[in-house]
Amino acid sequence: MPRFFVSSDAIDCVSVNAEGIPSGTIAVRGDDAAHITKVLRMKPGEHVTVCDLAGHDYETVVASTGTEVLLTITGMKPCENEPPYRVTVYQSLVRGDRFDTVLQKATELGAYAIVPVLTSRCTVKLDIGSADCRKKLERWQRIVYEAAKQCGRGIIPTVREPMKFRDAAEDAARAELPLFCYEGEGTKPLPECMDAVQCPETVSVMIGPEGGYAAEEAEYAAQAGMSMTGLGKRILRTETAPSFVLSCVSYKYEL
Repeated sequence: MPRFFVSSDAIDCVSVNAEGIPSGTIAVRGDDAAHITKVLRMKPGEHVTVCDLAGHDYETVVASTGTEVLLTITGMKPCENEPPYRVTVYQSLVRGDRFDTVLQKATELGAYAIVPVLTSRCTVKLDIGSADCRKKLERWQRIVYEAAKQCGRGIIPTVREPMKFRDAAEDAARAELPLFCYEGEGTKPLPECMDAVQCPETVSVMIGPEGGYAAEEAEYAAQAGMSMTGLGKRILRTETAPSFVLSCVSYKYEL
């Protein structure tokens, strides 16, 4: 069933019956309305799921299409697709479409937010706060939005403003389970790091660039309070590592 996200002001909930089922309408506008009308070519009577970004899924039926699509609410239930923790991925910037892959897969695997990070060995240069940076952020957020629709998320993960490494490490260290993924010495196996925290509310995952973290960056992260963890005997590509870690976290705390 097609799935879309709307803000609360697009939902006109007229009443709720004794069973707690709402009645009313939802208005879908903009690109999503065009997608429903011109791409999916949906007709009145067809079913659509709408998420309000606050953990509720609305079952609806198409009432009319066009520049504004009007949906009739037929039911509502809590979204069951979100993990019981909030995980933020701090991903070092990489060239080409590999960062796009990170955004898509992190969204599918339950990330709450993704933070682009500038490290000493990044081959990508980005002027934080520039027009080019804002343009990239808009594009990255759109990629996340489409991935969230496809995989049935209850929220749209946020792509946050890019951060310099030290700022990112200090921010990530505030999580209950702060994982710094590092192939150098002084690390603990990932299962051991996860066993140390039972049911964390917040998780952070820091992933280095193609050339890995510099030794002084790893030292700074450890001093900031990050849990230094290895990801096994094989060296993973930077775009592969976040999917691996998020899968392990999901297996440990969600499945």
